[in-house]
Amino acid sequence: MNNPLTAEQEKALVEAIRQAEVLTSGEIRVHLEDNCPTPDPLDRAAQVFAELNMHKTAQRNGVLFYLAWQSRQFAVIGDAGINAAVPDDFWETTKENVLQLFRQEKYAGGLENGIRMVGEQLQRYFPYDAATDQNELDDSISYGGGPPQPPRK
Repeated sequence: MNNPLTAEQEKALVEAIRQAEVLTSGEIRVHLEDNCPTPDPLDRAAQVFAELNMHKTAQRNGVLFYLAWQSRQFAVIGDAGINAAVPDDFWETTKENVLQLFRQEKYAGGLENGIRMVGEQLQRYFPYDAATDQNELDDSISYGGGPPQPPRK
């Protein structure tokens, strides 16, 4: 896989995830791959969500940022708990906010901005409880492959 992020950008994204999760029981992951192996990136994001066991959080409040950067496909999805809590337009608004920076080839900045937006909603609906909360999912960025696809026309 060719990585669109530098090592410093990766570290910054992991730190953004950690900061977003400090005040919430919610969990955020980022998954990168070259090409999306499905026609719809939401379908692939759902597959990755399941592969990463993100549906196994206690409050069903995991959020996945999925980017297939060479095929220029992106999705952000949340589990049932967070999906039921946020406003109806939240996912689309977050996606558009991230894509605005992606269009300028600012991948790390777009993801950081999206992570910040999601973190605010998770804090609002799933506040941190020191007595019960634990980090249920790895904060690191995950990577995948997918078969090569021809360039988009």
